[in-house]
Amino acid sequence: MQFAREIPEWEGYDVVVCGGGPSGIPAALAARRAGLKVLLIEATGQLGGVGTSAGVSHLLGGRTPDNRRACVAGIFREITEELFRRGEAVDPRTIPDEKYSPFGWKKFLAAGVPFNPIAMVGLLDEKMLEAGVDVLFFTQFVDVFKRDGRITHVVAFNKSGLFAVPAKAVVDATGDADVAARSGCEVVKGREEDGQMTPATLIFHVDQVDQDETAAYIYANDSPRFREIIDELRRKGEWTFPYDIFISVQLHEKGTMMINTSRITDVDGTDGLSVSRGMMRGRREVHELIRIMRKHIPGFARARIRHVAPVLGVRETRRIVGDFVYTVADLIEERDFPDTIGFSGYGWDLPDPKRPSHQPMGEGTEGRKRDYTPIPYRCMVPRPITNLICPGRAISVERFVLGPLREQAPCYAMGHAAGLAAVQVVRDGRSFAEVDVRALREALKSEGAIVDWEEEAEEKAR
Repeated sequence: MQFAREIPEWEGYDVVVCGGGPSGIPAALAARRAGLKVLLIEATGQLGGVGTSAGVSHLLGGRTPDNRRACVAGIFREITEELFRRGEAVDPRTIPDEKYSPFGWKKFLAAGVPFNPIAMVGLLDEKMLEAGVDVLFFTQFVDVFKRDGRITHVVAFNKSGLFAVPAKAVVDATGDADVAARSGCEVVKGREEDGQMTPATLIFHVDQVDQDETAAYIYANDSPRFREIIDELRRKGEWTFPYDIFISVQLHEKGTMMINTSRITDVDGTDGLSVSRGMMRGRREVHELIRIMRKHIPGFARARIRHVAPVLGVRETRRIVGDFVYTVADLIEERDFPDTIGFSGYGWDLPDPKRPSHQPMGEGTEGRKRDYTPIPYRCMVPRPITNLICPGRAISVERFVLGPLREQAPCYAMGHAAGLAAVQVVRDGRSFAEVDVRALREALKSEGAIVDWEEEAEEKAR
């Protein structure tokens, strides 16, 4: 079926950012603070992406796993420090150096930043208003118009109908490479050998948890994921899920936990029907899990569901294929890159598509000494569209490299770099592939970002 209609043309923008998550937020702020006219479109009614809408209210990858030092700063640090000041997040620099944190977390989780998602949404609104970014909520990216290898207009839809926005540069911060795919850029999806993608999760939050009881069990049994309880429940036929883990992480206040347990297989995050079915499966599992938690998991007898995420947590979909593809060999051989624009402090965590309890963190990397992963600028540049950049988990990498790079903190680092790169594209008439990376790195450093790795003293809470 073919049909045609007139699409209203909006006023033009220097930069259109598609997606208001961990990479879109800093991209929009950086570009606007540099003086560009910026439009940010977001499909939900709030900013924050997976951290707020999908309930993953725990920022990982911003510090080394031993919690000794920062890997990501810049706009990420600006936002987290403000949350600390307001008492709406846990400062990881205050967590004691123990095998498990006082809250029962594994040590590498103590390097994250648990936060109040309501406070985060309010803070991000403030940041956009202060900077003068135009934000459109409940607005879905639809398509693009192109000419001579460049995007001329971004087509979007909301309650006002379809409309086309002229753009000099476009940031694809959808996480799914939606803009890149619809622009004709080369993309891949899932595992290289079969296209399978890592399971999704429907996050939910509970309160009224006795964390002292929970932590006592974890310490006594050396079991933060409660596998022996699950094994016994499975033998009795009470645990029927296809995964054998229970993961809970304290949020900004004691007694309130994020439950990151379900592993919903065979979900394609780029397919509307698949995502819808995954949401329904996830909600059904939430109610089954809370029943089991109250009955069998220490400390959860009085647990009450506080929030069920309205958006499914999708870990993996499309990735762009750029002129440079970041390989597993690059990581294992600990290669450095002249175009590094940030780092991740997270491990190699990417659950297996068909074995959802299997998280191959570190497999094949035993000889690797680094506890950080550099991020080359080139990973964000697709082909052949010249005025498009793709920060976030849709970058040009071999699939397994998503393990350290898909987390929220490194996405902030990538988005910050993408926003400042757009300044060169707009003002100097460059393509994103022609960006002066040396100047970009200097601009990032001037805004407090970490682009060079230097051994330094441990960071303490200020």
